[in-house]
Parts: sequence; structure tokens; C-alpha cells
Amino acid sequence: MSTGQESRVPGSPAQDGATFDALRTQLQEAATAFADGPDALEGILLGIVDDVDRAVREPLEVFPVCHHSPASAVAMARRLREKRPKVVYLELCEDMAPLLTELRNCRLPVAVQAFASEIDGFPAEWAPLSVVAPITEASAEYQAIAYALDTPGVELVLVDRSSDHVFQWQADDGAQPAGEPADPDAPPAEEEAALHGDAVGVEIGDLRPRFAELEEHLLHHGRVRHWSEWWHQYVELPLGDSDHDTYRQVMLLIGSLFRRLAPGDPARVRVDEDRERHMWTRMRQHLAASGTDPAECLYVCGAFHAASRVAEFGVHGADTFEISPPSASTWQYGLIPSSHAAIEAQFGLAAGSVSIAATQWAKNLKRTRIQPFRLAGQAGAKKAAKPRKAVAAAAAPDPASDPAADMLSGFLQRPPLLDRLDEAELLGWSVEIVRAARRSGYLASTADAIAVFETSILLAGMRDRAKPTPYDFQDAAITCIEKDSVPGRRDVRRLVEIMMGGDRIGQVGYDALPPLARDVHDRLAPIGLKLQQRGVQRALLDMASRPELEKCSDVLWMLRHLMPPGTARPIMGERRLGERPIQESWDLALGTHQRALIELGYEGVSIEQVLEQRLRRTAYGPQATTATVLQAVEDATLYLRSRRLADELGTRALEVLATERSVDGAPEVLRRVRRLLGHYRTSEPALPAWIESFVKTGYAHYCTLLPTAFTDEDATVRQVGAMLGFLFSMEGLALSLGCDRTQLELAFAQSHPQEPAKAALLWAAEVHLGRLSRTELRARCDALLGNPLVVPAYPRYLSGFLHALEPVPQLADFVVEAVSNAFARLPDPVLLPWLPTLITTLRSGGAESVPLLIREAGRIFPGRLAALDTWVPPWLEQPPAEALPAARGRAAALLTAHPATCDAVAALLGCDGAWSGPAPAPSGAALIARHPDAARALEALLAARQR
Repeated sequence: MSTGQESRVPGSPAQDGATFDALRTQLQEAATAFADGPDALEGILLGIVDDVDRAVREPLEVFPVCHHSPASAVAMARRLREKRPKVVYLELCEDMAPLLTELRNCRLPVAVQAFASEIDGFPAEWAPLSVVAPITEASAEYQAIAYALDTPGVELVLVDRSSDHVFQWQADDGAQPAGEPADPDAPPAEEEAALHGDAVGVEIGDLRPRFAELEEHLLHHGRVRHWSEWWHQYVELPLGDSDHDTYRQVMLLIGSLFRRLAPGDPARVRVDEDRERHMWTRMRQHLAASGTDPAECLYVCGAFHAASRVAEFGVHGADTFEISPPSASTWQYGLIPSSHAAIEAQFGLAAGSVSIAATQWAKNLKRTRIQPFRLAGQAGAKKAAKPRKAVAAAAAPDPASDPAADMLSGFLQRPPLLDRLDEAELLGWSVEIVRAARRSGYLASTADAIAVFETSILLAGMRDRAKPTPYDFQDAAITCIEKDSVPGRRDVRRLVEIMMGGDRIGQVGYDALPPLARDVHDRLAPIGLKLQQRGVQRALLDMASRPELEKCSDVLWMLRHLMPPGTARPIMGERRLGERPIQESWDLALGTHQRALIELGYEGVSIEQVLEQRLRRTAYGPQATTATVLQAVEDATLYLRSRRLADELGTRALEVLATERSVDGAPEVLRRVRRLLGHYRTSEPALPAWIESFVKTGYAHYCTLLPTAFTDEDATVRQVGAMLGFLFSMEGLALSLGCDRTQLELAFAQSHPQEPAKAALLWAAEVHLGRLSRTELRARCDALLGNPLVVPAYPRYLSGFLHALEPVPQLADFVVEAVSNAFARLPDPVLLPWLPTLITTLRSGGAESVPLLIREAGRIFPGRLAALDTWVPPWLEQPPAEALPAARGRAAALLTAHPATCDAVAALLGCDGAWSGPAPAPSGAALIARHPDAARALEALLAARQR
């Protein structure tokens, strides 16, 4: 903890002036009486007075403020009208100055944002960098900005560190950038509370105890729940209509107190002091360059920084601080919508406190009759009323006169003014909250309104205040109405916040939007909706009757790809390769997601440019895989219809495929290559060169990896099945392009899987290649079911057959047979645990094969339940004993009648021999005994011809 001894520097007010001598004497006597010794407490108390005296005597007037404080805003407006300064120095990032003129095109609250997606000099994980400074009408900063921009001859100079230095100084400390800490009493962030995203908030006028014990002490003895309520009760209300000198000295006192009682955090103290050195250095540089008299200037900063003790303080301070150059990062600037909830969430304020502050601002203006400053043409602002007869204002002080008299002593000794109870206002609140509660489903009545009225007065009396504050009223409403349940979507706390002013959400006007956002609004104009409006709007696009809407459809699909979910959501219609839209229906919420659209404008001047950049970034990124690059190719074709970009990204996919050594993305690669091939075959006269090379390279690549994948424990059955699907489905094209089928045969010769599922997958592939007959495959499955040691593993073989439907779909009937045999012959202890695995397998990896299985099962199984009792599966049917010789006889007669055909078939099947017997018979007759199924088929054919 620092003490006041540090501020006794040469030329300090303690030595040069006697304005606060009486106050110093009183504090010294109090320190001696109440402390163990005068040194520690006296040093703090006298140091605070020294800080106030030093700031008051500064030739360049220091105006301390608190962030979003109505009292500060009223005092600022009053002081500006009294003094009429020629230069206003404002604590705001100096690189944000060009944006301030655009505030007149917005509806407050909005936030000034600096954004950098391309960073240089900072850790890569920090990207993107974002700094925001929210501005509301009830803030001293806005009053200063409006005065400076709309008053001829007045210059506004931003003097705080740049956005780049915000992160430079954090990088020096090795800290991860983060926003302001949230108040533990605040509710979790909702949609409105997340309007600032993950941006770092600039501490404009930040004024809150950094010493946790001090804040806890103030809350406890002030009988309040959180800091926002303490500030409202003990600072806002007393200073709401105070004179300028009293306001200024009290704010300096509070800033010095919080500064001296702050914990010794070297990193944060260094950043605070560097900011102060930076601001005073910039002000002295401007004064020297412009030759302006410091007495005609006004320095607006947070009360914490106004009580600064750095050597650079003042117009005569030391010039020892060197400002480092900015980094090579590319910064872009814009205005984004803000809200009361977003400000509360980012700066650690209690929920509803900014709305209450806005209400208090309106009351202060009405009570003091001060005319605030508003930017000309400000969107959302009420029309200025006719100027009333102004209250007699104090004459502007003479710059050459002595500083203001000691106002602190009287303020600290004067008991708090008891504001009389405004029964009409409190009664109106009570009636309104009951009405809102009934609309939200509460069983509230007139008796509850009376209870809320009386309880508010009771709570205020228990907390030593004559007039209930909005926070007292909120507690009373929760106690009397909510009780123990919340029937609707909103609780009573939220209803009170809405009643007190609600969560006002700002909007950036069209003229203040970046070029990309304006272009989006222009291109979507034919839809005929108010896209700036918040909320969800339904858009119906009938391209058949209005062909110009097809361009709007293109924009909406790109926005859906680039923007957060919910910005543009298709209700009807989809976009596929090779298809043209006819009718579509969309839910649009561009106004709700205006911040995301504005930040999209930082990446380019059109959504096509941004989409192309993102696709390239995905394809050439360090984490790019073949599947992700193929997806980029598909997106380029689908959304941009760019053959040039698709060919470039397709060549990149070929490069990535050649370097991959795993089969993790094989299923996705297979799915996307099939889709792209189908598109190019139907829409192009010839296949692109890159996809022909991709098929050739993929065929050789997967042939090489196949033996390893069959034995690798990390390679799943689905991935191996996808590899086989690529090889079998692309084989014809690959062979026509010059590939050698020997590669595939060698790969299968080297494949020796041990896992049951992969073994079954290999058997199915061998059936497709002709290396294994169906009879042999059926015999292998029967042998597995007949072996008691293998029966528990049989479901794993079935899983392999299910995945085999991807590369070998013609085995669907055999898979139905195998599954049916499993249900018929597997014991329940084996079958029942396997059923969940079967369902999850079909759901996750076999969704495309399920229709094939169902269709095949419908062909095999009987269509009626009554026929099931007598039904015999076709694979179990056996011909009658007497039918086989007859069939053989008729088949032999047919073969004898056509010896040439018989010899050709026999030669094809490898049966050599001569005709023998008294009656010449073909050697192919031996086929009848070897292939009884063929004999029965011939018998059926002959019978049909005879009929």
C-alpha cells in the first residue's frame, strides 16, 4: 500500500499553497486520534489532499469523470457551456479519432472499435485483436465529443495510448489480453451482453476500488449489495446537482483514495502510469505545436488518472517518456452496436445499472435545466426543445485568478441531504411493475402493488435513506411478487430493469457502415425488408417469377457461410452442386448480428472477396487436410461459381493428398470426390485436369496404404471401407487414365487383417474382385457360427459386413442373410449386448446403406405377417431329391442340342474334356452336378418356354 510521502515533490501544492490547510489539519488530528500512530494513516490522508491540491492548481484544467456516470455527464455539459474551451483533450485511444464524426449517423449506445486480423509482433494465438470503447449519451465523454465536433473553432484531441499499444504493453507483461472482469453479482451474458464479443474494453473513466477489502467495507457499511448501488447512492445522487468546484474536488478525492489504497500490482501500476505519461506527453506536444494557452484547454480523463503522481504530470512536467512505434499489425476501425447489457458485462457493472444511470441522467437534466450537447443529426435522439429561460449561471472564472476555494471540507462535514419521498413516482413504479408481472404470468394484484410500495419505504429506512432508490424498489418487488417461483421467461429483477429503461441497444447507421456492409444491404434491397431492424424477419424468394431475386439468394447463401448461426437461416430450399434455386424462404436477423457484419467488412470490400480469402486460408493453412481442401473446392463452386478458384484449390488438394500418411479423412474424401465427379460429368464437357490427377494419385495412394490400414489399430473399419470404396468406384476412371490394376492386386495380397471386422471387410472385397465366391463366403460365416469360441466375436464380423456395403453394395442380400442368421442362431447373452452397437453403427457410419438394406430385406422377406410362419429363407431352400435328376436330364438335353455353346461355357469355366458315351454328350455336363442352382434355373427356363 502506498503512502502520501511519495507525493512530497518539489513544487508540490503542500508547499506552494494553503487552499486545503484547514482540511490537512483536521485530517492530521483525526489520524493521531484514531490510529496507533500518525505516520501511516496521516501519510495516506494528507497524500490524498496533496493529490487534489496538485490537480486543482494545474494550469491546464483537469476534469475527472467516471465511466457512464450521469453526474459526470451533467457536470461536463455545465462546465463546457461555462468555460467554452478551445481544445478538449480526451482520454481515448488516439488512433480512434477519425471515427468520432460518424457517431452522428448512429443510434447510441455504440462502441468505437479497432480491429486487427493480420497481426505482426504479437503471439499468433491472440488474433484477432479487438479494442472497443462504448459510448452512451449519459456519459461525459459523449458530451465532450458532441461539443468539440459541433462547435466551430474547437479541436478535439485524443491523447490515450493507441490500440496497438494496448496489446504492446500487455505483451511486455506476458499477459493474455482479456476484457474487464465481470461482476460476480451480474447474470450470465446473453445475446445483448455479447455484442462486444471478446474485445478488450478501454478503461475510459474507470473508477472502482482495486482493494477488495475496501470495496467490501464500503458495501457492508453502505448497506448495499454491489458497487453500482453504492456509487448511485453515495456519489451520483449527492453530486447530481453540485457546483463545478465541489464536483471536481470530490471526484479527485475519490480517485486519489482508490489509487493509494490499490494493491501493489507492479504490472497494472506500470500500465496505469505509462498511460498517464503518454497522455501528458501528447498534450504538451500539442500545446507546443499549436501554441494554445493551457487555460483555454480542458483535459477529460478518469478520476483515477486525474490524481496521477508521475513526474510527467502537468504542462510543466518532465519530458522523459518515449512513446514506442506501433507494430506492423494492420488495424482497421469501425463502429459496432453496443447495449447497456454489453457495457455492464464488459466493465463489471451490476445488471441494470446502466439503464438506471440513463434514467437518472434524464432526471438530472430536468432538475438542473442544463441543456446537454448532442451531435447534429444524431440518430435516435429527441428533437431539441426550444431553449428555455436559462438559470442564472456562474460567470466563467478568470484564468489568472486563484484556484477554487476548499469545497471538500464543507462537503465532507455536511450530513447527507435527505431527499424527500416522491410518493407519486414510487406509486407509479409499484403499479407498473404489477402490470408487467401480470403480463409475464405472475398472479399479482393491487395488494401486491401496495406491498411493494410499503416494502420499498421500509427497506430504504432500514438502509438509512429517506427515499427508496431503484435498487430498494427492485428488492421489494422481488420479495413481494416473485416469492419462490418464476412462471414466465423473465424474473422480477429483469422486469424492473425493463421498466427502468430497459436494455437500450444501439445501431450503426447506413452511412457509418463499412463498404462491405453497405454493399450487402444494397444487394438485398430487392427483398423489400428493413434489414437494419433488430429481430427475425421472414423473406420469401420466388425466383421463378422474379429472376432478379436469384442474386439475393447468392448473397444469402454466402452470408450463411460467413456469418454466425442465425444471421441467415434457410427455411425452405437448399443449394447443391448443379442445381438452380426456384423458391426459397429465409429467416434473416442482420440487424441483430450487425457487429458480425461490420467485422466482416474489416476483411474485404465484398463478401465474395472475404469468402475467397477464407477459402484460401483454409486450404493453405497448417491444419489443412485433403477433406477440408476438397470442401473448399466445393464451396468455391457452390457459392462463388469460380472455376479458376476451384481449379487452384483442387491442385492444392492433390498436393495435400500426396503428403498424407493416414486414412483419417478417407470417408469425407470419398464423399466429396464422388459429388464433385458427378457435378463435373453433368455440367462440363470434360473433367478438369486436377480431378483426373487426383483420381490417379488417390488410386495409387490408397493402394499403398491399404495393407497398413488393415493391420493398423488406429485405422477404423469405416475408414478402411471408405478406402475400398474409393478404389472400387474410381477404378474404371483410374485404369482409363493409365493406372495399373496390379497395384490393387498386390495390395490385397499383402493385406492380412487380424481384427474380425476388418477380416469381414477383406472377404467382401475379395468377393467383389472374384477371389472368393459367395458359396465360400457363406461357408466361412457358417463355420464362425458353428465354432463356440468364435461366436462371441461374430457381431464384429457383421459390423465389417455392414461397412462393406460402401465399397461392395451388391452384397446387400448377403448382409441381410448374415444378419438374419445372427438373430436366428446367436445366443441372447451375445445378441442383446450387440444390438446397441448395431444401431449406433448404422446411425453413424451406415446412414447411406440403410435404405439399401431395407429395400433388400423387403424383397426377401414376405410382405404379410401370416406368410411368415411358413416362409423359408431362400438361402435355406433345398431342391426335392427327385427333382434334381430330372433337372439334370433336361439340362443335359439342352446341352446336347447346343454343343458349341456348351463347349464355350466349359472352356470359360476351365472344364476340359471330350464327348463320350454312345450318344455324344458335352464335357460341360459335369457342370450340372457342380452347379445345381444353375440346373434348377435352366429347368425353370425350359418350363416357362414350354408353357
